[in-house]
Amino acid sequence: MIMEHEYPRFTPEMKKTHTILIPNMAPVQFRILAAAMEREGYRVELLGNCGSQVAELGLKYVHNDTCYPALLVIGQFLDALNSGKYDLEHTALIITQTGGGCRASNYIFLLRKALERAGYGKIPVLSLNFSGLEKGNSLKITVPFMQMILSAIYYGDLLVALKAQTMPYEVTTGDAAALQERWLDTICGWIREGKGYSRREMRKTMPQIAAEFAAIPVRRTPKVKVGVVGEIYVKYSPLGNNDLEAFLASQDCEVNLPGLMGFVQYCAYNISKTAQLYGGGLAERHVPQVVLAWIAGMEGLIIRVLQENGYHAPLPFDQLRVLADNIIGLGNKMGEGWLLTAEMIELVRAGYENIVCAQPFGCLPNHICGKGMINKIRELYPQANITPIDYDPGATRVNQENRIKLMLAVARERLAEATDTEEERQICIAK
Repeated sequence: MIMEHEYPRFTPEMKKTHTILIPNMAPVQFRILAAAMEREGYRVELLGNCGSQVAELGLKYVHNDTCYPALLVIGQFLDALNSGKYDLEHTALIITQTGGGCRASNYIFLLRKALERAGYGKIPVLSLNFSGLEKGNSLKITVPFMQMILSAIYYGDLLVALKAQTMPYEVTTGDAAALQERWLDTICGWIREGKGYSRREMRKTMPQIAAEFAAIPVRRTPKVKVGVVGEIYVKYSPLGNNDLEAFLASQDCEVNLPGLMGFVQYCAYNISKTAQLYGGGLAERHVPQVVLAWIAGMEGLIIRVLQENGYHAPLPFDQLRVLADNIIGLGNKMGEGWLLTAEMIELVRAGYENIVCAQPFGCLPNHICGKGMINKIRELYPQANITPIDYDPGATRVNQENRIKLMLAVARERLAEATDTEEERQICIAK
């Protein structure tokens, strides 16, 4: 049995010889992140393998009480290693760690145990974290690399929002997707060349990106608007949520997927809040506030370019967290914690009152801060039409989609009533 201290390390020399496989959680943001790692000299590949065999492999090598995201991430890695596509002597894996109380911070240990059981015990696993975990076996985060990571999230969030709010109304099917793809290629190319990620460059580029999406010919007709919230992996990953965004698009909906940067801000804010509530040093109290202030500058730019081009923009983070006041304590920070509640309230207030709350079955933080808050939100906002959907190896896609269709049926009835009322009002005005 390999002991913990004997797990293989990713040495500096491996940077030139090993290909690092990246699990695909947020496809747009992670694609730019992969380019940032390439700029730092790493050889990487963003995994896209899906299918039932991924979950089956996860179940085979991980206890079935473990979070569904862990089963999928580990299953995706094992499926890739089994494919014969990679030189196993020169392959490494990477996984993120938040450092919080959620079980996700321990996925790296589950992955190593699974690799050992599957016969891949010599493959090193790196950690991407900002909490000082896995010292000596995590990616080295330099200031330029940190800027590139943040730019990947900034650019990705903007591209996701622009495509989501354009695609349902486009006159020519595929225009928004093609434009997003073109900008992704361009941005990734810049990042690999060490360009495009400074504040000055993003201030120049982001208005151009938004203006090009706004120039796509559209036909604005009433659509059911759906927000998606939940546990971070099943919220963003098509593998984790059975391609939820594509399903909602097939139902003629406009989808709002809150940006990944909100989770980054939430994690930074929690460090300061923890020190405030439970005690901590000056660094824990104040350094996160400096980081949040720095992020807020770019957050303001994204909000401005969206609004100036006629798109819905999210609330600034400092306003988002106020929405949770008197509803859920800001000390609720396991998993997505109070952020999940705040995002649902923001979506309802912004007109995306039809919400899918995606959660792994048995995920206690999300059952409390997501499913557990639905009645309170409905009490405050009667128009809220929220359905929690469990994602688990034992849950069928048909059942999940049928539950969502029931929510959409209510949404369409309400939309029809609102449209009829508006038409009657316009007739009265005309008379």
